[in-house]
Amino acid sequence: MKALSRAFLILVFGILYIPMAVLVLFSFNASKSTGSFTGFSFRWYIELFSSPATFEALGNTLILAVSASVIATVIGTLAALGIHKMKNKYLKSTVMSVTNIPMMNPDIVTGISMMLLFVFVGGLISSGDYLSFWTMLIAHVTFSLPYVILSVLPKLRQMDKHLPEAAMDLGCTSFQAFYKVELHTILPGIVTGMMMAFTLSLDDFVISFFTAGSEFQTLPLLIYSMTKKDVSPDMYALSTIMMAVIFALMIAINLKGEKKPREKKKFFTKKKAVITSGVAVGLVGVILFGFLSGNSGEAPIVLNVYNWGEYISDGSEGSLDANAEFEAYCKENGLNVKVNYTTFDSNESLYNKLKSGAVSYDIVVPSEYMIARMAKEGMLEKINVSNIPNYQYIYDNFKTLYGEQYDENNVYYVPYFCGYVGIIYNTAYVDPEDVEAESWNILWNEKYEGKILQFNNSRDAFGTVLYKNGIDVNTTDHSVWRSALEELRAQKPLIQSYVMDEIFNKMKNESAYIAPYYAGDFLAMYEENDNLAFYFPKEGTNVFVDGMCIPKGSDNKEIAEMYINFMLTKEIATANAEMTYYSTPNKLVNENPDYVDSMTEVHENAMEYLDPVFSEDYVQTYYENLDDETLLYINTLWEELKIDTATGNGVYIACIVVAVLIAALLTLRAIVKHRRRKYY
Repeated sequence: MKALSRAFLILVFGILYIPMAVLVLFSFNASKSTGSFTGFSFRWYIELFSSPATFEALGNTLILAVSASVIATVIGTLAALGIHKMKNKYLKSTVMSVTNIPMMNPDIVTGISMMLLFVFVGGLISSGDYLSFWTMLIAHVTFSLPYVILSVLPKLRQMDKHLPEAAMDLGCTSFQAFYKVELHTILPGIVTGMMMAFTLSLDDFVISFFTAGSEFQTLPLLIYSMTKKDVSPDMYALSTIMMAVIFALMIAINLKGEKKPREKKKFFTKKKAVITSGVAVGLVGVILFGFLSGNSGEAPIVLNVYNWGEYISDGSEGSLDANAEFEAYCKENGLNVKVNYTTFDSNESLYNKLKSGAVSYDIVVPSEYMIARMAKEGMLEKINVSNIPNYQYIYDNFKTLYGEQYDENNVYYVPYFCGYVGIIYNTAYVDPEDVEAESWNILWNEKYEGKILQFNNSRDAFGTVLYKNGIDVNTTDHSVWRSALEELRAQKPLIQSYVMDEIFNKMKNESAYIAPYYAGDFLAMYEENDNLAFYFPKEGTNVFVDGMCIPKGSDNKEIAEMYINFMLTKEIATANAEMTYYSTPNKLVNENPDYVDSMTEVHENAMEYLDPVFSEDYVQTYYENLDDETLLYINTLWEELKIDTATGNGVYIACIVVAVLIAALLTLRAIVKHRRRKYY
């Protein structure tokens, strides 16, 4: 029995700490690889301390966490006192039930509901941006409050209720009785509640995602924005440092506890109370002063840019920092401009955030079908091309995707990057004969069951079927989409998983052998695993264009146009293209010998895969913005496909059985309690 207990204990600790140990190990890895340790290096720690964006996000996170935890602790402690002193037990029970709701609610429900509240209230008071640091602070205080209340209440119940009365009998006021007597008793609960609130705020992502404004990014939001490809290993270094600090604090606390004498000492003296209160107030004051002082003096013009994750040269790994270069360029021209750069993960999340009106941006970078939708709905400003002289270097075939939607001097977008979908496969495991056809059919090859990946979005996944069958990917015929669903269902048993960003690790580490994805991303994977190869299916493929747009109501349209023009300059556009590996519709880049040489060093056929003037040997099609009815139908079919789990009905039956057993146990317990009361 002891051996079994030890084995169970080892298993539990292994599950808890092995992932952390792996993270620490790879923070010292010489390469970006997460599949193999290539050598010991402090490279990522050096990279971390040279990344101002990371430390800015870390600072924002700490400011938010400390502010939210202090405010929640003060309010929660007062609320706990009020609840404790309630005489009506039904009212107290009701208040406690309401208090528990934020803990019971899924975070996504809390996040969405708070966002809607802030947008509604912001609309009533007609403010500019409805979401900001202050909305995040309110949200974090709200979900932290129940934990503070539930930490303080038990200490109040344990306290002798006669102590405050005795203090007042001896001449104390109500406040003095609380400060000198009650506070001593409940302080451990207050400290515990504050630590809980701080921890919850520090690592919150979901609620922050829905309540964050355009000018305040926390560390969890920054890390999430990196998942377009890989999380940068400098985040492993930061996580290792944070774990080391926490571990050191835990050791210090335990050692201090061991040195305490056995006799019980007075825990909380008046002097300690004054010092603690002063430190807390001072800390909050310093934080708020630091936050507000950033806005003192001559405030810079803030240009809010909303782009895909890892879609710009950001200064990492010795690269050029495009946004910092633009700020320097503006300063040379007598303008004090600060670029506030945040990221999104999909066109739909970008659209929903802009449509809600909760935040405003000066530059956004959606894809072609979303540009068409937003232009149709009046969400975009027309860009004055005369303010963008570098627009002349964009290839003509990228300037009008869906015909003339505007006159030649006013456009809704300026092309930023483009790319093509193809098939990535592993030459070590995939038979060359299966590749010779260069077809989409390889995704249905039963020989590679369990080693095939598929897109985890409806348009691209359905697109693989429609291209394979030579059908227009922009059809509005519902029967065609229904037939495509049946083919995806037939493919599903062969699929390892539906992926987007996860494809990088799966293909680089060879847990999967075949996947449809973008040519630029193939080059990034190839750098880590040269067994990978790529081809464009002969039946045709998708071409995408992401364009820089100015949303309706931008406060800095002229500076936004200056930014767009700056991104098209030879140096900046080349740096961006070399960082991302995506195709660029900019002649200045593609005709730059240094760029061609750098891409060819990555892969000998890189320029063939990145050629913006796509070969006529392949059919290329843009995804168009389909009508609402068709889009809704496609999404419905996609949900049908995803609900059809590979495990079948067994999961549902097992869940029902477990639910019935739990209900039976609860019923049996209630019956036993009833009988005991009856006889005793």
